[in-house]
Amino acid sequence: MFSTDFEEFERALAESGSFTSAGEAHGTLCGALCAIAPYRIEDWLGELLPDGAAAAPAAGIFGQVYAETLQALVGQAFEFEPLLPAAQAPIGGRASALGEWCQGFLYGLGAGRLSSLEELPGDLAEIVRDFTEISRAAVDEQDSLETNEQAYAELVEFVRAGAQLVFDELDPLRSDALARLEALH
Repeated sequence: MFSTDFEEFERALAESGSFTSAGEAHGTLCGALCAIAPYRIEDWLGELLPDGAAAAPAAGIFGQVYAETLQALVGQAFEFEPLLPAAQAPIGGRASALGEWCQGFLYGLGAGRLSSLEELPGDLAEIVRDFTEISRAAVDEQDSLETNEQAYAELVEFVRAGAQLVFDELDPLRSDALARLEALH
């Protein structure tokens, strides 16, 4: 789905002086897009980068990740995926990146100023609680690689579907916020 891979995004963050991991950075973007309207690329870069702006080569990468993420979330084809390391990366690193992604998502969602989980419609509060648990994901050294791979794949699918559901279910809140903002102008 992404024209930029995880490692390339990680390098762009480091070259831009960010201390945020790629998983957490993408999770933050996704959570904020769910909860804040409008959430612009400038807002995201302000969260990630020391001076809020990326150098020329990295700026294109950030723009691509932002645009492709937003397009996947608003699209009807359910193409959204969290930006995570490739399948060839060690399972421990992938599990860690998934946990960081969930931490970022929760941070971005919280930036939307939801006062409590009970404020979330439907099953969203339970999804957010599950993301909190997944943020502590780690490989179980006592399990086989196959078992860890299967568990990881199931968590990634849950996160993918959960993030899409949160985005879809919070649309009325984002729409209300946009309407209030437009009324001020």
